[in-house]
Amino acid sequence: MSQATARPTQVLVVEDDPHLAAGVHENLRAEGYEVSGASDGEQALGWLREHECGLIVLDVMLPGIDGFGVCRTLREQGNNTPVLFLTARGDPADRVRGLEAGGDDYLAKPFHLQEFLLRVRAILRRWDWYRNASATAATAVLRFGGNEVDFRAFRARSWNGQMQELTEKEAMILKVLAEHAGEIVSREDLLERVWGYDVFPSTRTVDNFILRLRKRFEADPANPKHFLTVWGVGYRFLAQDKS
Repeated sequence: MSQATARPTQVLVVEDDPHLAAGVHENLRAEGYEVSGASDGEQALGWLREHECGLIVLDVMLPGIDGFGVCRTLREQGNNTPVLFLTARGDPADRVRGLEAGGDDYLAKPFHLQEFLLRVRAILRRWDWYRNASATAATAVLRFGGNEVDFRAFRARSWNGQMQELTEKEAMILKVLAEHAGEIVSREDLLERVWGYDVFPSTRTVDNFILRLRKRFEADPANPKHFLTVWGVGYRFLAQDKS
């Protein structure tokens, strides 16, 4: 299929300020995206039950269900569509809260439209990498230590037979580590590949996600054999137990 006939990416904008929503819609359409809109959380969730999209631009301060609640609901339903939060609250704690709720990026109001568009492109580029890196049978499934991870379905079976539903960030971090198995991957590299470096005020969030992966896939999370800490630098993933 030629580039000219490829279907444009669909973006859902969830924003209750009509003037801001109109500006965001106009600029996204000028960049070649298809755009739909919702003005509250219930409307957004209803639209997403009936449609698919490539990105959700989600205001935090919505009437009824706020943006954090919308994102958490989607993730609990297994919807891994990337989310860019928009909010008037720029506090670092709110940023971490939003991103740990399952968001991909966080932009405080007021913002420059050019920065907004750059972040949209960056999110979609990261997801294109993830989909392409998981496109074949050889790359879609990772097996290690009795665990089996299906990157396309965001599902796994752990060493003890327990079924696991992965978040998109858990899957992305594991994908990066698996691509560099045996190598040291810094926390900064993980932030850059999975979120974009400037998203978080601290690399501590990466540590929290590694702890979650250990709980899922290590027989003894306190003495890991696959997700190893390299103190002061980052992490090394070993598919085979070296002990």
